[in-house]
Amino acid sequence: MHFLMFYEFVPDILERRAPFRAAHLQYAWRAHERGELILGGAYADPVDGAVLLFSGDSQRVAEQFAAEDPYVKAGLVTRWRVRQWVTVVGEDAATPIR
Repeated sequence: MHFLMFYEFVPDILERRAPFRAAHLQYAWRAHERGELILGGAYADPVDGAVLLFSGDSQRVAEQFAAEDPYVKAGLVTRWRVRQWVTVVGEDAATPIR
């Protein structure tokens, strides 16, 4: 199953993220290497949030990610939520329908 996690950032994220960015990216890449985090990245212009795509048996994989994410722990993420995403088209679709 796929899950989308939506982050909302503090208004001054670009000014405040530097001390936490390396740890956040290292944490995200480890989740990717485990096969949990498929894609992730911030919105552009304005940088006011991000979307992360997870794969797993339940949304718990995304929730656990958020609980330990250096950005969340540092208060740079003001709100996050997870939604199941029913993927039906594409090579990596969880439930392909033709």
